[in-house]
Amino acid sequence: MRINRRTFIGTTAATATALAAPAVLGQARPRVVVVGGGAGGATAARYIAKDGKGAIDVTLIEPTRRYYTCFFSNLYIGDFVDMESIGHGYGKLASGFGVNVVHDYVIGVDRDARTVTLAGGGSMGYDRLILAPGIDFKEGSVPGWDLAAQNAMPHAYKAGSQTELLKAQIEAMPEGGVFCMVAPPNPYRCPPGPYERVSMVAHKLKAQNPGAKILIVDPKPKFSKQALFEEGWQNHYGGMVDRIGPDFGGDIVEVRPEAMEVIIDGSVEKVDVCNVIPAMKAGRVAELAGVTNEAGWAPVVPATMQSRMDENIHVLGDAAQQGDMPKSAFSANSQAKVCAMAVRGALTGAKVFPAKFSNTCWSLIETDDGVKVGATYQATKEKIAKVDGFISQTGEDADLRKQTYEESIGWYAGITADMFG
Repeated sequence: MRINRRTFIGTTAATATALAAPAVLGQARPRVVVVGGGAGGATAARYIAKDGKGAIDVTLIEPTRRYYTCFFSNLYIGDFVDMESIGHGYGKLASGFGVNVVHDYVIGVDRDARTVTLAGGGSMGYDRLILAPGIDFKEGSVPGWDLAAQNAMPHAYKAGSQTELLKAQIEAMPEGGVFCMVAPPNPYRCPPGPYERVSMVAHKLKAQNPGAKILIVDPKPKFSKQALFEEGWQNHYGGMVDRIGPDFGGDIVEVRPEAMEVIIDGSVEKVDVCNVIPAMKAGRVAELAGVTNEAGWAPVVPATMQSRMDENIHVLGDAAQQGDMPKSAFSANSQAKVCAMAVRGALTGAKVFPAKFSNTCWSLIETDDGVKVGATYQATKEKIAKVDGFISQTGEDADLRKQTYEESIGWYAGITADMFG
């Protein structure tokens, strides 16, 4: 089945819909607080409010008034979409579904009192807390780089101003210059993301600066869709992209932002633009809540996305350590619907159906050359486990690749409508 806006919303919602029991007259409504307004948090808030039919008080706390999706931000770098098209507001969640949208930061979680503290002052109580904070970066994971250096060497792995900055730096590269990406170690947000970004940078440079070079410094021996990307780079950008893996020092890297230098296993490389994507961990609020492990991720119960450390807290998306699902927007959206159903069941007695999960990750390599990978999953006691999967094949014809790209456009329209109403 081809995925477009209508089929995405219809098929993914079908497994999550349940009837909510009406609130008892005069009884205070149970309170759900959702922290983080991305693919996980916004979806959860919307589905709890929509399917709860007024029985649950839902508050979404998100610091930004306009959310720029990390998914499709690479296409902005490649000039396939503009920044405005990947920005979304929260007005429809408030006006159409009754979600109380609060633009603020959560700076504390009291699990005993079941309250969250806001940077702007005051606190909010909850019966269930849903954390969907995305990712933060591990300090010191790339020697020489920290957040103070992000303007010199952008990460652009949280979409918005960083994405615009990286694109501007690419456009200002000297003729025949060098773009370097320091790729992240596993696990990280959007496994194909760095390599789609390389493709989009190559697309842009091919048109504007064809003598430029791209250097990938990668600590991983292999990466998602590797054969597809390498085939595409050879077909479209022959000789432009060079990758250094751990066999040649890709895991022994230091950067010098002021000098615009990358040191690879002791060898100094002068570069013109450096995109540093550090090692990742769950967003800060999960750590504040005390639901992360030593690796920096939040372990969850697969069937409900409840924290293994607190049954009144659920963790979604990139921040969760859940098993086989990749950290992607599709995954977070899928997990959010399972979580929303579990929360409604716990708070209102609504019927809860068995948890089902799915994911697809699309990537654009060149104009109309789209590829994808995906799978279905089920909840076991130990983890969210992969059931079956699919992936684009090398050597596919141009019409199929174009169809895959068009499918991704339909999916984007569908998931953002599903998230923001």
